[in-house]
Amino acid sequence: MEKDFVFDMKNKLIKMKKEILKHLAAESEEFQNILEDIDPKDLADIAADDLDKKTLEILGSKDVVRLNLIDAALSRIENERYGICMQCGKKIPEARLEAIPYALLCVECKSREEKKIS
Repeated sequence: MEKDFVFDMKNKLIKMKKEILKHLAAESEEFQNILEDIDPKDLADIAADDLDKKTLEILGSKDVVRLNLIDAALSRIENERYGICMQCGKKIPEARLEAIPYALLCVECKSREEKKIS
């Protein structure tokens, strides 16, 4: 996978995480207090930090899932495993990653997984 594409996806993932954190801070006084207690950093640095248990208690389950997926994708970028299907090991198409930057599975494996659930 091209380095420029991975760099763009990393920036997109960080931006997504920043938006979730900003949204949560705006809606939750307790979450705002947690953000204020963190060493003065910009939100990009905060986005790279792991969220502690207290923070996770405040988040809705959908936000927790999205933040975990984003964190996992950022880790895969750092480990040079980004864009590789977690089931079959094939490359995830760039178009899929552009649509869902934190995708874990290629289209075929995701379809199979969804059929098993239904």
